[in-house]
Amino acid sequence: MGKKDEVKAGADQLPATAYPWAEEIANSISHGIGLVFGIVGLVLLLVQAVNDGAGVTAITSYSLYGGSMILLFLASTLYHAIPHQRAKHWLKKFDHCAIYLLIAGTYTPFLLVGLDSPLARGLMVVIWGLALFGVIFKLAFAHRFEVLSLVTYLTMGWLSLIVIYQLAMRLDVGGVTLLAVGAWFIR
Repeated sequence: MGKKDEVKAGADQLPATAYPWAEEIANSISHGIGLVFGIVGLVLLLVQAVNDGAGVTAITSYSLYGGSMILLFLASTLYHAIPHQRAKHWLKKFDHCAIYLLIAGTYTPFLLVGLDSPLARGLMVVIWGLALFGVIFKLAFAHRFEVLSLVTYLTMGWLSLIVIYQLAMRLDVGGVTLLAVGAWFIR
């Protein structure tokens, strides 16, 4: 068996996509639209923050949030748009890694700008530590130990209960409503 045959045999062993062709196209388009909205939203958010005189912490927090959202939509768009199985194998890993980063990125403005307390900063360390663990875990053990992966995602999400009361006291009704609606859709 030659080198070319080994590469082909390895590519054949990669899992095929779980999505039908039409669904892959729909996912590519919808996630691509999300990517465009993410880019536009981040630009508008940063312009508004600068116009409001936001400090470095706020601008950095907003950038981490927007950047993690853009990364997620980019990874997902590429995963669904590129049919090559070897590429899909890696893009699926990056897509799953981006979920950890988006969870941590979403926490960042709420904790560092909205609360800015020792508890919030401590929770930030835990959340970003779990995100880093999740990224390394997914890169090393993709498609294995799915229960541990799910537990990590859920733990990151449910850790918000530690500061939910403080957030509810700091946010107005609109902010609490948007936070609850976002949590509902992500669940």
